[in-house]
Formats: sequence, C-alpha cells, structure tokens
Amino acid sequence: MRKPNPYDAHVGARLRACRTLAGFSQERLGAAVSLSFQQIQKYEKGLNRIGASRLQQFAQILNVPPSYFFEDMPGIEQQPQARPEHAVVSEIEQDKSPVSRRQALELVRNFGKITDSTVRDRIFQLIKAAAASYSGKEEGEEDTAAAPESVES
Repeated sequence: MRKPNPYDAHVGARLRACRTLAGFSQERLGAAVSLSFQQIQKYEKGLNRIGASRLQQFAQILNVPPSYFFEDMPGIEQQPQARPEHAVVSEIEQDKSPVSRRQALELVRNFGKITDSTVRDRIFQLIKAAAASYSGKEEGEEDTAAAPESVES
C-alpha cells in the first residue's frame, strides 16, 4: 500500500473533522455527492486526491469556504480562519488519539445545539471543573488561556 501524500492527508483530515462536526456520516456525505462511503474514506485517509470541483462541493455541503481544507497545512502561509469554530477544530485535530478527537468534535457539535444559555454555562463549568481536577489544578485556579465565564452562541 502506498503512503498518502502529506497534503492529501491534511485535506482529508480536515474533511473528516468538518464532516464530523457537521454531523454527517460518510454515507450521508457520499450520497450528497453521488459517491460511496468507501470513496469518502479514501479521501479522508489521503489515499485519493480530492479534485477542485469535488472540494468545492464538499465546501458547499459542509458550509465552509474551500480554503478551510488548507488551513494549518505545514509549509503554507496562514490566512485568518473563516469562522471561530474552525480554530476549535484545528486545536482538536492536534490530538493524535482518534477516539478523543472524535469525542471532542461530537462534544462541540452537540454543545452548539443547546439553546438554553444557563444550561450551556453549567455544562461548560462542569467540564472546566472536571478538566481542572484531572490536570491537578484546584477548582478556583484559572488557566492563563481559560475561556470566558459565560459561553454564548
């Protein structure tokens, strides 16, 4: 089996992250562009290169600019990210564990569906407190890059 081109693998990883965040299965995305889920898998693994017109289709379906797929690519000068949640996706993608990466993407996607700001804030505080207890910080301690106290959509 040949090794994927690093650029194709990067674009494929971005496709997978965006697809997951948008709540699409490989089957559903494939059906939207008349492809099998196996072809979507090959794209996501970087085994098959995604053509420009196909990339444009994915961008429209997933509601991202085509440039999203190239953001954070090693060796390419970076432009500002198109939407704030893409920064979250980029950070999640740095985690090399597929299970935790998928869980994090699902968490972000589902958290965004919560319309009650009080519930969102309480869930945010719960996760923040749990993370602090596992990282050895006291509950009152703040991370220097901590998120704001209230999260609004």
